[in-house]
Amino acid sequence: MSTSDDPPALAAADAAILQRFLDTLWMEHGLAKNSLAAYRSDLALFARWCGRRDTKLAAAREEDLKDYLAARLARSSRATDSTFGSRSQARFLTACRRFYRYLLRERLRADDPTARLEMPRLGRPLPKTLSASQVERLLHAPAVDALGLRDRAMLELMYASGLRVSELVGLRIPQVNLAHGVVRLVGKGGRERLVPMGEHAIEQVQSYLRGARPELAEGAASDWLFLSRRGEPMTRQNFWMRLKLHARAADVTTPLSPHTLRHAFATHLLEHGADLRVVQTLLGHADLSTTQIYTHVARARLKALHARHHPRA
Repeated sequence: MSTSDDPPALAAADAAILQRFLDTLWMEHGLAKNSLAAYRSDLALFARWCGRRDTKLAAAREEDLKDYLAARLARSSRATDSTFGSRSQARFLTACRRFYRYLLRERLRADDPTARLEMPRLGRPLPKTLSASQVERLLHAPAVDALGLRDRAMLELMYASGLRVSELVGLRIPQVNLAHGVVRLVGKGGRERLVPMGEHAIEQVQSYLRGARPELAEGAASDWLFLSRRGEPMTRQNFWMRLKLHARAADVTTPLSPHTLRHAFATHLLEHGADLRVVQTLLGHADLSTTQIYTHVARARLKALHARHHPRA
């Protein structure tokens, strides 16, 4: 956090104790390089701020932490420090808690100045989804060559059945029962579920199996359902690249993720009155609270539609 009166450089004592703490995190907990860098950045910034108050990082009090948070929040409200949102605050406080508990454990101080500080409440980010018309354009974007038939089958199946990307690219032919219109999946935690495919997905998978897969397989024996142009199993990365390609062709500008069609599947079901527990079963969620986030997406969209179309909204 810079000001016109720049804080002093990190004091040698602060730099030394900070490095010892980070080395301990790496050795004992195996924290990733990015996490260690974030901890270093947050704590070094706080240490420099403390330096302006003639306080060492290891000796900071609860009041110092509160004053620092207040100063950062004040700058954020004036739009001069847009990097200190609720998630940044939570990350900073997490770094401080681990740092001062480390000092306690090492008997380098007798109290924890973070003990009474509350973490900010973090709302769960709503998943990105698509409207029904955007999905329709996306599903019709692939061409009718071998790769296009494969992509249409993958997109239709993902949207019709709410598959995870890993489940989609990991499908083997015996898992798909076209006669009964169901696909057998093994999701997270080894939980198995049967999910209906829908008529459009059945038709597209049949077209792919008849008109494209033999060409992609080139005579090789394999029971993977979806194959790359080299006859190998599709990967998550390959599917993601193809999805972005078709989104551009369909003029879908909404930010996408590999799970966008899975999110659309859940949202559209709830918008049309599906029971939440049914959607939970179809998605393969172990906990209903994971599925409940889609009710917020559906409500947000209904409110937007009401505001846009109701004469007294």
